[in-house]
Amino acid sequence: MRRDRDEWIVGRTATRTFVALPAAGARAVELLRQGLGVAATAEVLRAETGEEFDVADFVTDLAALGFVARIGDRTLSDTEPPRASLPWLRPHHVRFALHPALPVLVGALLAAAVAVLVRRPDLLPGYRDLLWSPHGSLVLLAGAAAGWALLYAHELAHLVTARAAGVPGRMRLGTRLQFLVMQTDISGIEPAPRRHRLTAYLAGIALNLSVAAVLVPVLAVTGPGTTAHRLLAAALLIALLPLPFQCMVFTRTDLYFVLQDLTGCRDLYGDGLAYARYVARRAVRLAPAAGKAAAGTPDGTAGGTADPSLRLPPHERRAVRLYSAVLVVGTAACLAFMAAVTLPADLTLLIRAARGLGPGHGLAGNADSAAVLLTLGGVNLLWLHTWWRGHRARRAAARP
Repeated sequence: MRRDRDEWIVGRTATRTFVALPAAGARAVELLRQGLGVAATAEVLRAETGEEFDVADFVTDLAALGFVARIGDRTLSDTEPPRASLPWLRPHHVRFALHPALPVLVGALLAAAVAVLVRRPDLLPGYRDLLWSPHGSLVLLAGAAAGWALLYAHELAHLVTARAAGVPGRMRLGTRLQFLVMQTDISGIEPAPRRHRLTAYLAGIALNLSVAAVLVPVLAVTGPGTTAHRLLAAALLIALLPLPFQCMVFTRTDLYFVLQDLTGCRDLYGDGLAYARYVARRAVRLAPAAGKAAAGTPDGTAGGTADPSLRLPPHERRAVRLYSAVLVVGTAACLAFMAAVTLPADLTLLIRAARGLGPGHGLAGNADSAAVLLTLGGVNLLWLHTWWRGHRARRAAARP
């Protein structure tokens, strides 16, 4: 349990189920945990607040969430907790991840790297650094290997930091619009202190920045034009490339969870999506053809549909409405870029690679084509598989 403004965050870390309760609800949970029965809990709440509470219905709701172990002599069945990644990793193994000195160390590494770049601006990476070899197959395969290794390390940083806070955590593949991502579910971090929560959210970004900061001075002492220098420059760029993606908060990146925490919103994405849909429906109903009869009423309704943001506290309402605009514009821009650039480029490369296979193209030509098909085609097939698996899971969860 953790107090958050006028509410309390209450839940179970093992099942990663958390809810926001008013003060009276949190007090009821506390009394029930002490062993008081339903009637006794209701009596204490009446004496403390002067109000009547239906504690029996409240207990029923808690039981549906898996928060109740026993009612009388009857033991309730428990839901199986989600499987954790690296279950052998214990909090005491990784307690260092929450040490206050760690952010200072990361800051010192970044400061040193910036100082080197100020003296040696020629070390700033550019897209040509990725093309470290004239053989496209080598560039693709090495880039894919380095990118996935760094991605795993990024998510491992989230897992380690959350585990240090006592949260199991689970790493798995997922999709964000047209992007294939690896994500770490650290649900259960909600009752932790804010410093621990923000550290867990930002651990992946800190890992990328730390890797880049270490590579900069190493790159500075490596001979320009050598293979080692070219490989280090490519690794530096690969470490930095995921960081702009983190600014796309409309895809629920690491910075999205930081934003959600700082604004005090419970479900910034879900509430923002609901508000965007409400605005879209209202715009359709208020179109000139619909006439003035469809105009919204003072209570925030439009054609019988209530504004979902009105049920939120004022500070959440403002954040949700602003985020909904970012969500709509960002999603539209991403999908438009995919349709205009990414998809045509991928199809062109795949078609060229397919045509480049055969006895008339030599060993090098066939190797390059096979590498493109394996790398690019494999990523797209993995995206489709991951998206379909997530879609089926969401449909199964929505069934009554």
